[in-house]
Amino acid sequence: MNDRIEHKILSNLIFTEDYMRKVIPFIKDSYFDVYSEKIIFSEINNYIVKYSTPPTQSILSIEIENRKDISEEIFNECIVKLNDFREEKIEQQWLIDTTEKWCKERAVYLALMESVKIADGNDKTRSRDAIPSILSEALSVSFDDHVGHDYFLDAAARYEFYHRKEDKLPFDLDLFNKITKGGLPRKTLNIALAGTGVGKSLFMCHQASACLLEGKNVLYITLEMAEERIAERIDANLFNQDIRSLVDLAKPMYDTKVEKIMKKTQGSLIIKEYPTASAHSGHFASLLSELALKKGFAPDIIFIDYLNICSSSRYKGSSNINSYTLVKSIAEELRGLAVEHNVPIVSATQTTRSGYGSSDVDLTDTSESFGLPATADLMFALISTEELEEMNQIMVKQLKNRYNDSNIFKRFVIGIDRSKMKLYDVENSAQQNIVDSGQEDDHTDRLDKKFRSFEGFKV
Repeated sequence: MNDRIEHKILSNLIFTEDYMRKVIPFIKDSYFDVYSEKIIFSEINNYIVKYSTPPTQSILSIEIENRKDISEEIFNECIVKLNDFREEKIEQQWLIDTTEKWCKERAVYLALMESVKIADGNDKTRSRDAIPSILSEALSVSFDDHVGHDYFLDAAARYEFYHRKEDKLPFDLDLFNKITKGGLPRKTLNIALAGTGVGKSLFMCHQASACLLEGKNVLYITLEMAEERIAERIDANLFNQDIRSLVDLAKPMYDTKVEKIMKKTQGSLIIKEYPTASAHSGHFASLLSELALKKGFAPDIIFIDYLNICSSSRYKGSSNINSYTLVKSIAEELRGLAVEHNVPIVSATQTTRSGYGSSDVDLTDTSESFGLPATADLMFALISTEELEEMNQIMVKQLKNRYNDSNIFKRFVIGIDRSKMKLYDVENSAQQNIVDSGQEDDHTDRLDKKFRSFEGFKV
């Protein structure tokens, strides 16, 4: 009896139907080194696709004999192998696991050979930029037999899902927790929309600080400011100190403050800077792998400051594509990164010129691409006016929300301390007369004087 795994795979594709149905979607003819085995698998696969049942040895003999693309020597070799196939008792789970391992090893080997060919310049159709995706695809090979949710058979699992507490990363801001039902779920893309200088980076730095204090691992990717400038903002937030006074701190005092923060949390914060418009989701995925290898660091949440100045892994900067396609592509790639690494991603985007300075920003004010809100799970606008600045407040308006009804607390205000790069909850009374605040006692005919001066405010 032939003990090669390829022989056992081909043999059991014929004799063991349960095994066949579990593994046939994941095996490729390119995985077989020996040409005759490649031919046999090809005919087995063709027959299964057409008739949805395994072929017999005699049927395979006929099908192979009818082929016009093989020599008599290869035909004879195929027949010898077919005649050697025997039904045997094998632990099925062992066979499935071994087949999966073989598929992974073959996929990686073939991907490496392809990559070498590209690196040597022998592939005229693909550039070296294709190598990471080729290797990533090979490394992701696995047997996943889930083909959908069966309404009746999976009813019990569905009931458990309804009552399972979802793993979320909470905010330290009460109303953000209310509109998201407890925080940001994993595998999501969450976007803050604001004009220049309103507070996009401040919001992300504040939330990164809050997550760190919650004991979470935080990755902050910046394409706009230097790593040290982001760290400076987080210092101001965590130290609860005016950012302008950080430079006056004596070294011992600074070290003491950092040590106090270290004692408060089990989490870590990594800040990584990329040049503007130079990095895309592929670079971020490589960074995550490098951090895991070198530091044993796996983030619980990722902040990207900010989305519009990322590049796309699918379109080069010189590609003749419109901004809608480019930004939508970047958003889709970042959401894919969130799903792949099981983390929420928080990023930001600019408003259009018409949205800049507006007291009622809308989805149509999204800069460059309406494809971004189509991809995001949560999108909200940060709105600042002179009146709000005087009260050290900033308004939040929900634009899209997959976690909750976006009409509940459609608009609300939070406190802002720009000198300390902090956000905070304000008293409930500050929300009471805001249109669409979600408050039960909200009356649109009794707007507070501080909001009457908002031009263009929609009711």
